[in-house]
Amino acid sequence: MLIDFFFSLRQAKLPVSVNEYLMLIGALKREVIAPSIDEFYYLARLTLIKDEKHYDKFDQAFGAYFNGVSSLLDPGPDATQIPLDWLKKRLEADLSPEEKAQIEAMGGIEALLDRLEELLKEQGERHEGGNKWIGTGGTSPFGHGGFNPEGIKIGGDSAGGSRNGVKVWNARAYRDYDDDVELGTRNIKVALRRLRRFARKGAVEELDLDDTIRRTAANAGWLDIRMVPERHNTIKVLMLLDVGGSMDDHIKRTEELFSAAKTEFKHLEFFYFHNCVYDYLWKQNRRRHAEKFPTWEVLHKYPSEYKLIFVGDATMGPYEILQPGGSVEYTNAEAGAVWLSRFTERFPHYAWLNPEPERLWEYRQSVGLIRQLMANRMFPLTLNGLEGAMRLLSK
Repeated sequence: MLIDFFFSLRQAKLPVSVNEYLMLIGALKREVIAPSIDEFYYLARLTLIKDEKHYDKFDQAFGAYFNGVSSLLDPGPDATQIPLDWLKKRLEADLSPEEKAQIEAMGGIEALLDRLEELLKEQGERHEGGNKWIGTGGTSPFGHGGFNPEGIKIGGDSAGGSRNGVKVWNARAYRDYDDDVELGTRNIKVALRRLRRFARKGAVEELDLDDTIRRTAANAGWLDIRMVPERHNTIKVLMLLDVGGSMDDHIKRTEELFSAAKTEFKHLEFFYFHNCVYDYLWKQNRRRHAEKFPTWEVLHKYPSEYKLIFVGDATMGPYEILQPGGSVEYTNAEAGAVWLSRFTERFPHYAWLNPEPERLWEYRQSVGLIRQLMANRMFPLTLNGLEGAMRLLSK
């Protein structure tokens, strides 16, 4: 049963390895859970899925498999006609040489197939329950409707078995963790946490457990509590946000990104611009004409260690990027492309986050121009795109 389940997860493009599969088998052999499909769901997710962004895909694959939607083996009414070489060929097609070597070293698949072949020869009738024969229910590793940690499903539909856990995976509480979905604030925070560099600064605030144990042992058992400064994220971020015009269509996601960034980065500086960066920026939109910050001052105020993040849909007339006086609001002395180049030269770690759907980028000439000026460091504002940008900025 679990062999089919393992392959169904791989077919769903989940990064499940043989090591994780063997960890699940080991946990089941040690009976860390009761024979409940609910508990099996949580154990499988814990051992097989290492990144919570895959929870939604796992829930879908789990539900599909145990609902019979993507059964890998459906031999029909005569279960004794199943070719035993099928699973071996399946392994050759789906597993790497290293993974096959690991399984062979465990004696798992070969031993299982040998035992199945013996049972097919010995068994002459239908069997229900028990822990040996091919049949329904019970704890035999072969058949359907039962429960065994290292089994092969033989025939039957998905209606049987201990399927009381459907309520668990059908709830899909983590649906927003799909790589391509639009983001919520919590999801953005998870992705932004990839951009971290910790250091201990300030007053002594937290327990140093390892040093406390070491000092206490050296002190003949007398407790010697040791404290250290709390660890803080030392990453510094300069965020420039496009506002107004076509960005009105992306207000919600931009606000979510901004809110998450203010929470995750203690050293965050931000400014607004419209369409493209020109010779001044601002911090409050309602006072954009009264309180301007010369772009030259921003470039010189913040050191190059800051991570620079542009946020905008890059949707505008090409002349707004390439020509002096291209701004739709006033006559700018220098082209936006000049200012963008200055920013990328000043801050070597930079990226552009675009809330416009990536499938539309090729139809926007201005997007192509911005991507070229950004050395192709433009990422969609999806979980996958945001994580890609954070990985780039972490280098």
